[in-house]
Amino acid sequence: MSQERRYFVYILANASKRIYAGMTNSLRRRVREHKLKVTPGFATRYNITRLVYFESFEDVRNAIEREKQIKAWTRAKRLALI
Repeated sequence: MSQERRYFVYILANASKRIYAGMTNSLRRRVREHKLKVTPGFATRYNITRLVYFESFEDVRNAIEREKQIKAWTRAKRLALI
């Protein structure tokens, strides 16, 4: 029995509208990790914990490509997506 894998590209924000884009195979777990500040870094430093956008993919390569695409965009284009 094969279990279907899902991959997610997501954008989180904080109250002052700073945004962070990432990719994961468990959106629920990853958002919880951001809220609990498990990993030090940009999102932890700026208290970026609110999920504002996500997309779902079946193929990890497509998810990685989409994450790279979104990260290369200007802030204005990312905000328009949200």
